[in-house]
Amino acid sequence: MASVIGAPPELSDASRGDWPESDRALADSVAQGLVRFDATGQIEPGVAERWIVTDEGMTYIFRLREAVWSDGRPVTAQEVVAILKHQIAAASRNPLKPFLTSIESIVEMTPQVIQIELSHPRPDLLKLFAQPELAIVRRRNPAGTGPFRIMHAGHRSMLLTPVSDPNRSPDEIPEKVPEDDVRLIGEPASRAIMRYIARGSDLVAGGTVGDWPLIQIATVPPAEVKLDPAAGLFGLAITNREGFLASADNRAAIAAAIDRAGLVEAFSPEWAPTEQLLPDQLDSATPPAIPSWVAIDVGDRRQQAKAQVASWRGIHPEPVVLRVALPGGPGGTLLWARIGADLQSVGIQPVRVAQDARDADLRLIDAVAPYDSARWYLAMACAPCGGAASDAVEAARVAPTLAARSAAIATADAAVAADVSFIPIARPFRWSLVSLRLRQWQPNARAWHPLNRLRAVPK
Repeated sequence: MASVIGAPPELSDASRGDWPESDRALADSVAQGLVRFDATGQIEPGVAERWIVTDEGMTYIFRLREAVWSDGRPVTAQEVVAILKHQIAAASRNPLKPFLTSIESIVEMTPQVIQIELSHPRPDLLKLFAQPELAIVRRRNPAGTGPFRIMHAGHRSMLLTPVSDPNRSPDEIPEKVPEDDVRLIGEPASRAIMRYIARGSDLVAGGTVGDWPLIQIATVPPAEVKLDPAAGLFGLAITNREGFLASADNRAAIAAAIDRAGLVEAFSPEWAPTEQLLPDQLDSATPPAIPSWVAIDVGDRRQQAKAQVASWRGIHPEPVVLRVALPGGPGGTLLWARIGADLQSVGIQPVRVAQDARDADLRLIDAVAPYDSARWYLAMACAPCGGAASDAVEAARVAPTLAARSAAIATADAAVAADVSFIPIARPFRWSLVSLRLRQWQPNARAWHPLNRLRAVPK
């Protein structure tokens, strides 16, 4: 039995918008994409058994395996093409759509082969196709190709059973036992943790910073509490660029005021803080841009930030009030205590608002990167940002060659850093509770753990 923190799982259409983690886990379990992630977060075959990349990264050709839908009907290239086109169509709200704009065409070459043509090279395309949001889900009578199928749908859970490989002879398929089945439950963190402690489940997945304090007071053996070295963004997006926040110097003062080391220490010594947008050089031509205040002691830079706020108030005597959108739960409250105190220390009056509040000035972004390109970080951080930074990010998106893309990304990174449109704080915080019997669970940068890759003998 596996609990995912969130709503009851449902096999739905990703083109309708963001999915809860429970829907992502279900889609990954019953409807793999062209490719999928293995236990370590690396690419392995999915509906496609093999692929080649030609034309200097402009053409991807996938050969489909002899897959069948959960009702036993064969999967055809025509169906796969139609499903993928639907996910990137103009009306689609698939959260990955903004990062798939380089796709010019998806065509059926033969009943087993599809070809994807790009307008500019995308070496990271496979990691996008491995995401649950691009799983091959049949739209009418929703179904997938495995590795599980839905045996029974309950009120808050789905009973999943392994799908037999149609390419193996009956003699090669091991006899199924009840333990092969997985009951996938979507439920609040408190209930999931209590179920795990009572040994009613083997896994709790989808944990974030919001619910982490519950783990700190729960009686879970430390060896069963796992943190992923997740790649992505955890920080404050500048969602209002008026008044005090219209100035890059003022935005930089906020960034400098935050005591990142103290904030992450309040949660876990394993949580790594960061001051820069890009975690590594990735596909940029230069190392990540580093803010100028990084080399200054936190106490000194707070004094500088306090002076910046005072200078603003010398011209604009009204108090500087900023609305900070943070998640709920005890972790959100702990974040508020740290961030709110840091802002108050430099003369800013913070007001906590709901994570989805429309009138927020600063909003917490906590997102795992779906692929390892600096463009994802830049696009996520530039929402919104100034004209020069926006133009630089767009130039990186449409660069015609890998060399030009790399140079454009470096320019965009410097422009976004100068614009201070995003305030990095740390890496995304992702935790799981993992029974010792799930020997194949491995921490990874995608923070993704397929249910068929958890036991000693993967199915």
